[in-house]
Amino acid sequence: MSFSIRLTDAEKSLAQAYADMHSISLSEAFKRALFEKIEDEYDAKIAEEAYAEYLKDPETVSHEDAGKILGL
Repeated sequence: MSFSIRLTDAEKSLAQAYADMHSISLSEAFKRALFEKIEDEYDAKIAEEAYAEYLKDPETVSHEDAGKILGL
């Protein structure tokens, strides 16, 4: 799949400088940025859900106790 985006000259220059700095193509730079953003937002959503679950039942278990529970 391919797609195109419109950038100002300044935006393209910045994006190209980033790609050059990492020795990757402009296409790869955008692909990495997109998937990193998706991953960050997914991680934040999962963290919010876990925190909400913790707030409902804030009981915690020590590392030592967790190991015993898991038989480690």
